[in-house]
Amino acid sequence: MESKMAKKARADELVVLQGLAPDLLTARRLIMAGEIRSGDHVWEKAGEKLSVATVLVHKPKHCRWVSRGGLKLERAFAVFNLQADGLRCLDIGASTGGFTDVLLHNGAREVVAVDVGYGLLDARLQNDPRVIVKDRTNFKLVADTEFGEAFDLAVTDVSFISLRQILPKAAVMLKDAGSVLALIKPQFEAEREQVPEGGIVIDPQVHLQVILSLQEFLNATARLYLHELVPVPRVDPRKNIEFLSHWKKTQQQFSAEKISEIIAAAHASKS
Repeated sequence: MESKMAKKARADELVVLQGLAPDLLTARRLIMAGEIRSGDHVWEKAGEKLSVATVLVHKPKHCRWVSRGGLKLERAFAVFNLQADGLRCLDIGASTGGFTDVLLHNGAREVVAVDVGYGLLDARLQNDPRVIVKDRTNFKLVADTEFGEAFDLAVTDVSFISLRQILPKAAVMLKDAGSVLALIKPQFEAEREQVPEGGIVIDPQVHLQVILSLQEFLNATARLYLHELVPVPRVDPRKNIEFLSHWKKTQQQFSAEKISEIIAAAHASKS
């Protein structure tokens, strides 16, 4: 009987296959710079053969968090003047743990890190006693009481799924005084016909419609109300504009005019 050998690929090829670099040359530069790793191991040879099941992470050396996603939550904490001191937090779609890292840095008592994937969370965070790792967990399908004690704060940065499928359940798991920090990605909230080929939504009217529609939906179904909204600065102007949003259970009217002004400012900015 023929033995089943695990399929392998060059490290640089795997970097490209996993979307961490656009081409082999860039992949090799990242590897030589020591910015490609899995867990605590840094891969330093572009030609090294790895199992295709190896989950690679690009961690730029200049980033203070385990992933660049942490920069987004760091901005939310700064702009919204938030702290996580002593809070029990839920990170939905934790991935490598950029958001979890920021929560711990800001004093979180405990973070439940949920992701449908496996082994993605940075090894340092996996070994932190304040982090409860919930891998291979589809948040949409968990029971409302799955994680025990209610949360003070929920954060989420998810792709290829609408926040409509995430935030109502998150709201049920929150304390009455709790809140949600969610990254709004218009390309995953808009109607299919509103998203051009290539997935880049550039129409400010679509952005406005997406946020107003999401606000109306969450008001009605989750009793979550928009309190603060700010665009994420873009490193690459060719990429989608995303918005950091802060939701609470206390009612507040966030007007269409105010949302429109924020969107206009985001489109006017070159950052």
